[in-house]
Amino acid sequence: MDRLAGQIGATPGRLYPDIRPYDQRMIDRGDGHQLYVEQCGNPDGQPVLVLHGGPGGGCSPFMRRFFDPAHYRVVLFDQRGCGRSRPTASVEANTTAHLIGDIEAIRQILGVASWTLFGGSWGATLALAYAEAHPDRVAALVLRGVFLGMQSELDWFYGGGAGRFFPDLWARFREVIPEGERGNLIAAYHRRLFDDDPGRQARYALPWLIWENALAGLQSSASTTAPTEYARAFARLENHYFVNGCFLDEGQLLRNRARIENLPAVIVQGRYDMVCPPQSAWQLAEGWDRCELRIVPAAGHALSEAPIAAELVRVMDELRDRASSA
Repeated sequence: MDRLAGQIGATPGRLYPDIRPYDQRMIDRGDGHQLYVEQCGNPDGQPVLVLHGGPGGGCSPFMRRFFDPAHYRVVLFDQRGCGRSRPTASVEANTTAHLIGDIEAIRQILGVASWTLFGGSWGATLALAYAEAHPDRVAALVLRGVFLGMQSELDWFYGGGAGRFFPDLWARFREVIPEGERGNLIAAYHRRLFDDDPGRQARYALPWLIWENALAGLQSSASTTAPTEYARAFARLENHYFVNGCFLDEGQLLRNRARIENLPAVIVQGRYDMVCPPQSAWQLAEGWDRCELRIVPAAGHALSEAPIAAELVRVMDELRDRASSA
């Protein structure tokens, strides 16, 4: 959903001005995937890696605007199968382990010793997974709308929990699936999103996308539209990860937290986040002395909601000021 973030109540005045990348490239990973990578801001600045949501959301110019361009060297990339990376919507050789490998390859190619990880939703999941695999390559974590890749979180969103608050939208999400298959909507959508007929894939991609986007912000709308190919890539990739438990062992990110507890972290969490409820952020932060949980009132999940965006800019400015005074 992050790539559509500008549609969800952003307040441009709270963000840095739009900037253009000083470096754009495609990185061939040698297994059929090519990754789009860009850099913007200060080439000699403090490195920060932006990890988009989804899986399958891709990056957007909006995501460059949370960082002081005079201080930060901002790296963004489209994860496998989405955005400007190629091939589009491909789930071959596309797992969490592959994405962790991609991040490490990008770091080495760009010559970054260590970087701050900035990620929300699935981007927070991936930030935690990478940090736990390579803690010596991470300087800090800034997370938003925490998703830990656990079955209980998927059950909340695709098993009827969130639907209790949005019964009209939940009914629309379910009605395209025959009644006998509604006991496991992730699996039911999987059969259709991975049908041999691309047209059938596209027909089920938009309801999948609309359900998530409609709940992303307090001012979100169920009238979301998106290009067919974007919706198809987003839905296929997200469903692929979810049907496979995000390619994580259940509770893995919490069990392995000790590997990163020496790192500073800030979590920005909307109080009324219906996509990733605050419980996961609370579980992650509890007992982690160097982790600060900031619950934002009157805010939901979306990166672009004004209170969420303002708090994220504030966090990055605080990290900048701390580094400058060290």
